[in-house]
Amino acid sequence: MKALVWNGKNSVQVVETHKPKIIEDRDVILKVTGSTICGSDLHLYHGAVVQLQKGDILGHEFCGRVDSVGPGVKNLKPGDRVVASFQIACGDCMYCQKKLSSQCERTNTNKVENIMYGGRTAGMFGYSHFTGGFAGGQAEYARVPYGDVNLLPLPDDVPDEKGLYLSDVLSTSWNCVVDTGVKEGDVVAIWGAGPIGQMCAEMSFIRGAKRVIVIDGGPAAWRLDLVKSKTPKVETLNYTDLPSGQTVTSKLKEMEHGGPDVALECAAGEYAKGIGHKIELALGLETDTSEIINEMMTSVKSFGRCGITGVYVGFTNHFNIGALMERGIRLIGNGQAPVHLYWKDLLKMIQDGSLDSTIMLSHRVNIDEMDTLYEKFEARADNLQKVFVQTRFSDPPAPGTPELTSWK
Repeated sequence: MKALVWNGKNSVQVVETHKPKIIEDRDVILKVTGSTICGSDLHLYHGAVVQLQKGDILGHEFCGRVDSVGPGVKNLKPGDRVVASFQIACGDCMYCQKKLSSQCERTNTNKVENIMYGGRTAGMFGYSHFTGGFAGGQAEYARVPYGDVNLLPLPDDVPDEKGLYLSDVLSTSWNCVVDTGVKEGDVVAIWGAGPIGQMCAEMSFIRGAKRVIVIDGGPAAWRLDLVKSKTPKVETLNYTDLPSGQTVTSKLKEMEHGGPDVALECAAGEYAKGIGHKIELALGLETDTSEIINEMMTSVKSFGRCGITGVYVGFTNHFNIGALMERGIRLIGNGQAPVHLYWKDLLKMIQDGSLDSTIMLSHRVNIDEMDTLYEKFEARADNLQKVFVQTRFSDPPAPGTPELTSWK
């Protein structure tokens, strides 16, 4: 089968490798019909996530058709269309019983994560041995452990181009908005205009937000126009266009008296702006910059809420703890989104038309060209927002979705 593997820092390759086999009773083998690339995949690409090994198959968002099932799987059969949760849950532990699937106690035995975080997340597909070392779904086949609970059947009226994104981006965006407490009448500011930020904007309006301001800039500034074109109510702030002496914080307080009620971090901690943090990251003196989080805390109203959904993996310097304490800021780590808690309700929203996941879908590419896709996605090139990656098992493009792009 074809699969995308990590070859070292800033290097990936599509290779021929062995088709996975059933190992445990509750395993399911999928023919992958759709996968994608995520902003968090770039952290792996850059080598920013520890314990990634050469030859690891990447990809944590995928859907497909059941190829075969283990003897312990009673609710699925070959041919069923399903989407996989990006996290691997057992379905039985304390967290799984509450549908908090991202914190499953049994699927990730990594000792380093346990020491760093005081506990472990669930195992995750294609996201290094730090999260269990499971092969990912940027491939033609994938093995899904505990497939009876980590696969959601897709109905006929939901094509792969909509159902795929229940795997991560839709659940993660919804969790960010709900967990941070966006409510009727709020003014919301969102750092990052990628797919997560875009869907958080849409979902904030669904939750009753009065205004939503999306912040981005630099090579990714074009994404602000994309988000605005899909959701015209959105307001945008390009930080690279700010005049000398003006900051994101001062501009937000100019746009809204006292600042927004809610700030959502949909970028990540590895992208430093200032020279100080760039040096500290390069020297390994911190793993994540605190710049965006500090901007969020100084921008919101007193007693405002700040939610962190972008990936932060370790430690940061120059954190403005004074702003947090003195102004009563609620800083919320949204965590890896518990997909099982949300995906059935989000599927219903897709079916009834209240949620359109295709507004972020910009391209369709073949798995053969995934190595090129990583390079272009890294460069923010070709207006790549969210991509559908097809395999030889995929159906033709659904009506209203992008046709195939090729860079060959």
